[in-house]
Amino acid sequence: MFYEKKYLELLSREFPTVQLASSELINLSAILNLPKGTEIFITDIHGEYDAFNHYLKNASGIIQEKIDLIFPELTETDKNRLAFFIYYPTDMLNKYQKSLSPEAYPKLIRQILFRMIGLSRHIATKYTKSKVQKTLPKEFAYIITELLYESNSHEDKERYYEAIIDAIFSTKREKKFIIQISRFIRNLAIDRLHIVGDIFDRGPKPHLVMEKLLKKNNVDIQWGNHDINFLGAACGSQVMIANLIRMAARYNTLDCYEDGYGINFLPLARLANKLYRDDPCTIFLPRGEDIGELTEEDLSFVAKIHKAISIIQFKLESAVISRHPEFGLADRLFLDKIDSHNWTIQIGGDAYPLKDHNFPTIDFAKDPYRLIEEEQEVIDHLTQLFLHNEMMQAHAKYLMQNGSMYLKYNGNLLFHAAVPMTAEGEFSAQKIDGLLYRGKDLFDICDKKVRQAYINRYDKDNSDRDYFLFLWQSPNSPLFAKDGMKTFERYFLAEKKLQKEQNNPYFRLRLEEKHLKRIYQEFGLDFEKSKIVNGHVPLDITKGDEVVLAGKKIYSIDGGMSKQYSLTTSIGGYSLISDSHAYFLVSHERFESYIALIQEEKDIISVTRSEELNTRRTYLYETDKGAEIKERIDDLYKLLDAYRNGMIKEKA
Repeated sequence: MFYEKKYLELLSREFPTVQLASSELINLSAILNLPKGTEIFITDIHGEYDAFNHYLKNASGIIQEKIDLIFPELTETDKNRLAFFIYYPTDMLNKYQKSLSPEAYPKLIRQILFRMIGLSRHIATKYTKSKVQKTLPKEFAYIITELLYESNSHEDKERYYEAIIDAIFSTKREKKFIIQISRFIRNLAIDRLHIVGDIFDRGPKPHLVMEKLLKKNNVDIQWGNHDINFLGAACGSQVMIANLIRMAARYNTLDCYEDGYGINFLPLARLANKLYRDDPCTIFLPRGEDIGELTEEDLSFVAKIHKAISIIQFKLESAVISRHPEFGLADRLFLDKIDSHNWTIQIGGDAYPLKDHNFPTIDFAKDPYRLIEEEQEVIDHLTQLFLHNEMMQAHAKYLMQNGSMYLKYNGNLLFHAAVPMTAEGEFSAQKIDGLLYRGKDLFDICDKKVRQAYINRYDKDNSDRDYFLFLWQSPNSPLFAKDGMKTFERYFLAEKKLQKEQNNPYFRLRLEEKHLKRIYQEFGLDFEKSKIVNGHVPLDITKGDEVVLAGKKIYSIDGGMSKQYSLTTSIGGYSLISDSHAYFLVSHERFESYIALIQEEKDIISVTRSEELNTRRTYLYETDKGAEIKERIDDLYKLLDAYRNGMIKEKA
């Protein structure tokens, strides 16, 4: 009772009178009956900023759909033009200012403005005025509010609106206004953005994806193993730093960290050139779509860096794996199994020849995992750069504040990869700090370990950093969930059978109702209503892959947004859209260039692959946000009772 009174006294500061508390209660009760906002689920961005940015701008096709609905009388050309003015207003303004006459240009812009206002009105109807006001650009908040909401005080509304538009043009603010109202439309089109893992990986611009997300406050992230790699590096895990740089060198995206984050790779480059000056480093040549733009000298330079950091990584992994045999990664240690006389390696009782024999920093006789002094200096230098890089730390902070191992949201369960299971259908047990964890408990303890590692990232004795390697590649990691990460085998061995990574039994067992029910029960889901959304494994619905699984209870939506997956999938990714009416699974045509799209004014083709209509429209009172509002309403009723029985005095 004491604490309830203290809480109500605090609440009374915000609502000091019966009238104010009653007004807020009535307002919140009305809000509960608004339609649920639109949620978009995207996975596996893999650093492909341009494609991701376009999906945000067109709201995964939602904006085009709204234009079709509101302006059925327009031609396809006019609809597309309006859409692209919303997606890329600055580029479209410049395009038409150059191509149209001084008389025709303002007529077009005026027409576009009126259509944007009509579209804004429609989209704003499902939100409260308060939310709309918070989304409005400050510079034009009053003007847009007047244009959005009809007022009975004006007999001739059309003339009033015309006068506002005339004033915008006479003050030469039409360009700024179009840019701002376009952003307003885009922001309202998506109520909640769910990123179900792997912002980072082989793509060239994950830093720009993060910069984009920093400007948004309606985002949640379920970490993928590549996000964990980045977080581990930002927390000072040397093995994760080496792995991050190795991946960047492998896919020729070192510029992301050198130019994007400002990381100085010069000491690493010097060491690589010294160690491998006369080594062609053939198996370490970078791959990717852009390598054709590099000279042979540049390719060789990147390959040397690639080899140097790879050897450092293989050495660093040993210490972590030795400290934690429970990680189940002993079979990932290879350097001590190399026969340096005939350059073969023993795996499973068989000897396999190595594709590379030049290892000047490995002491096979004494300790193959010991870093030489120069390697240690390089990785120590990089560790300090990563720990004290302002931009990198800002991105890590955002990932921690908005991210987690999994999320239950509006009754659905979101996680990146898998709930690790045994072949018999039991949840896999993992020992952590002497205790066994499985199922939801495993997700929770891993989440805790990541947060502890982040909080103590400047502590040299931070042992929780070791868990980043577990989450990156352990068979029992919910973010990896394969029998092994065959990095060494892909580099040094020719046998394809040794390079194959076998998915965890989860991916097979989730299709069986009895096992799926166990997962639902484990996470407290409603088997009749809830969905599981994850990614991690690229699937192509155009090639017969099943993306909507288990009777529409699972959406596995990694569609290969990364251009590096162009051989695996022919599409450019999926979006799962959940609005108040239905769930829609949309596949997107592979994104190439927004400049080409602007020139043609034809959006990428997005095809609805699955549609699951709700039996009735979903309202806010049925959502997580609605539950929060209901709690607030209950508190306000208690405050009103406290005012009326004299427990708390009104403050007039």
